[in-house]
Amino acid sequence: MGVLGLLLLWLQLCALTRASYKLWVPNTDFDDAANWSQNRTPCAGAAVQFPADKMVSVLVREGHSISDMLLPLDGELVLASGAGFSAKDPSSNLDCSTGASALFLDPDRFSWHDPHLWRTGDAARGLFSVDAERVPCRHDDVVFPSNASFRVGLGPGVGTVRVYSVRALGQTFTRDEDLAAFLASRAGRLRFHGFGALSVGPDACDDPSGCVCGNAEVLPWICAALLQPLGGRCPQAACQDALRPEGQCCDLCGAIVSLTHGPTFDLERYRARLLHTFLALPQYQGLQMAVSKVPRQPRLREGAGEKSDTDIQVVLVETGPVTGGAGRLARVLLADIAEHGEALGVLSAIVRESGASVGGGPVAVLYAPGLAGGVAALLLLLLALLAGALLLQRTGRLRWRRRGEAAPAASGAPLGFHNPVFYMDSAEAVRRRTGGGGVWLVAPLRPGSLTTSPQLPAPQPDVRSSSRSYFVNPLFDEAEAEA
Repeated sequence: MGVLGLLLLWLQLCALTRASYKLWVPNTDFDDAANWSQNRTPCAGAAVQFPADKMVSVLVREGHSISDMLLPLDGELVLASGAGFSAKDPSSNLDCSTGASALFLDPDRFSWHDPHLWRTGDAARGLFSVDAERVPCRHDDVVFPSNASFRVGLGPGVGTVRVYSVRALGQTFTRDEDLAAFLASRAGRLRFHGFGALSVGPDACDDPSGCVCGNAEVLPWICAALLQPLGGRCPQAACQDALRPEGQCCDLCGAIVSLTHGPTFDLERYRARLLHTFLALPQYQGLQMAVSKVPRQPRLREGAGEKSDTDIQVVLVETGPVTGGAGRLARVLLADIAEHGEALGVLSAIVRESGASVGGGPVAVLYAPGLAGGVAALLLLLLALLAGALLLQRTGRLRWRRRGEAAPAASGAPLGFHNPVFYMDSAEAVRRRTGGGGVWLVAPLRPGSLTTSPQLPAPQPDVRSSSRSYFVNPLFDEAEAEA
């Protein structure tokens, strides 16, 4: 095995034990214009003022000429090589002749729970994370840049922030004792504040099917920080009956595919399959996708009949002006699962789709692998039922009556028949059509009806059927049983 092969193997092994990296974005650098009241660094000869009652560590990278400086009661200026301050008369610079001081903004404005302030280290084009997973999860490695100063608010103490590891000031903390000692030091107090507690632990994600993020309890704080620039309110969704995925703060337009999985399911492999096989196609360029393990919603647990308490959530979001692509891709994914579900370790799937901009409603699609023949078998089934009905009608065993015609007299045998569709549990059967939307039900056939090969053939993502209905007529199985 070559060097490249060893590197790929090492990365795969790391993926089994580490969910991802979360990188802290903002800083408290002196030379960053975003940290100053006028959105620019102090000009030559300016008066500089720091908040007097705030603790802060400020990295200075360059040389600056100032007229005077008001320092905080507790803080530090870290001078990089070649950085420094010199005195200068403000009247020699017209930009600083107004006498207004350059105010350093509140360093306590950065919150750990703000999704805007984190970046995922392994993000790929076309992928996004639900809001709860945009901040560090309990299995994540947290990295604070070593070449910048920073200050992080840990919140009002609603609970302990727990992650896998923390890297700050060139040190990596993987034990609570070491991290607690750092937070109690002067360097730690200058960079972390608030009543919240920060903890690290050996909870590495070693499950190939993925791990739940663990931020459900702090989601209200995440949403509050996320929506603060919008006045605390979610923007209006551009579609009717918008969907809210698990871990998301606001409604979205698109589709949600919830998968139940078996022990052979591999989250990273499945995410890569969706990204490269489907999302990379030109017709889906206006979509974004999020794939993660989430706690199962109770109503989905009842509908699927599974005892597992987690799902794999695939969120497809419309980002362009053309709508409908998320629903089309969701149905393509169903066809892919119908063909390769067992090899991928997928046991069943439930799809929900938002309504259109005018009319329409949420769509629920239930699917379980084991559908022999998929759509082709469905069409053959419908043709067989139609041919059988015509044959019975011609032989006189099946007669049609118009509305208002009298029913024939009873001849000792019942004229009707037991239709099992109307006796199915409502939680597992179809839902009523609402708002012009549709409802699809796909039920599993007998075990063993689907065979797969170890090598996964490339799926055909272009489904040409114009039907938006997926169902199995239980009369077909009943007729088979009587035969």
